[in-house]
Amino acid sequence: MRTDPVDGGGHDLRHHGDAEVRDDGSALVDLAVNVRTDTPPAWLRERIAASLSGLAAYPDGRAAREAVAARHGLPVERVLLTAGAAEAFVLLARALKVRRPVVVHPQFTEPEAALRDAGHMVDRVLLRESDGFRLDPAAVPEDADLVVIGNPTNPTSVLHPAAAVAGLARPGRTLVVDEAFMDAVPGEREALAGRTDVPGLVVLRSLTKTWGLAGLRIGYVLAAPRTVAELERAQPLWPVSTPALVAAEACTGPRALAEAAGAARRVAADRAYLVAGLREFTVRGVRVAEPAEGPFVLVRLPHAATVRGRLRALGYAVRRGDTFPGLDEEWLRLAVRGRETTDGFLSALGRALTSP
Repeated sequence: MRTDPVDGGGHDLRHHGDAEVRDDGSALVDLAVNVRTDTPPAWLRERIAASLSGLAAYPDGRAAREAVAARHGLPVERVLLTAGAAEAFVLLARALKVRRPVVVHPQFTEPEAALRDAGHMVDRVLLRESDGFRLDPAAVPEDADLVVIGNPTNPTSVLHPAAAVAGLARPGRTLVVDEAFMDAVPGEREALAGRTDVPGLVVLRSLTKTWGLAGLRIGYVLAAPRTVAELERAQPLWPVSTPALVAAEACTGPRALAEAAGAARRVAADRAYLVAGLREFTVRGVRVAEPAEGPFVLVRLPHAATVRGRLRALGYAVRRGDTFPGLDEEWLRLAVRGRETTDGFLSALGRALTSP
């Protein structure tokens, strides 16, 4: 049985962007979920559809595991395929024996929720707006034996220097780096995926955001063989379906990597366009957390909850920020979309800010 998902600070750790577009929100323009629009592409849908003829057989993850390993230049023993990155957080919380887990916030809340569900007492390091939500390695307690950080971080869109993140490693510490959005960063600069020289490093990757596979659930863990073996023992048999395995193999091949690189460049341009438009509302109290490096931006504005409700009435769903530890009701997260969508949103935002 799950524990109460609401923490002592009143943050609903189980609230995610998809809640904004369920039920009566399904017809809204979606700026709440960080899945790239117009995905999955046709060639990927065709690959997945072709796999359905093999559903009578049990899933065989060897080819997908080898493809992921080759993509990062690693031996297969350092790869574990999972049903999305969210499963990896549960495996880490249940399989690893830790005394003092620390989560660096604001960030994706599932790691802390999984740790709490597994019975752990979780300490937090709260990064500050005044510092641009940048990592302060000295703020992490020396005796923490599990540290979780996102890079680039959801929801702040901060890209921490790889050297600073790697500097959190210590003997006897597991350092978990959530790189679910790293493939949306041009050149994947500051990535730690593929590194084997950082002790205790565990990197999580997701294929659901860039490729539009949130409904299929596919991600993976990169870690030392011993850690992979520990996590694998905590998994059920055949944890990843055949269609998801086919998607993993397809999305880590040369064609997919080239397409993802192009998408990352487009996202960067579209994000710059969105941020420039948001700056026009500075006189109305809108502040963007900058520099933003992910496929989303974090925005602070007065009466954000009221503005969010007005935006819904105008046809746009955005992600509330107050469920993230370290943020409050003045924050919203906006997914980066194409310029036409952004123009429509900015127009709606102007109306929402001036409504009585």
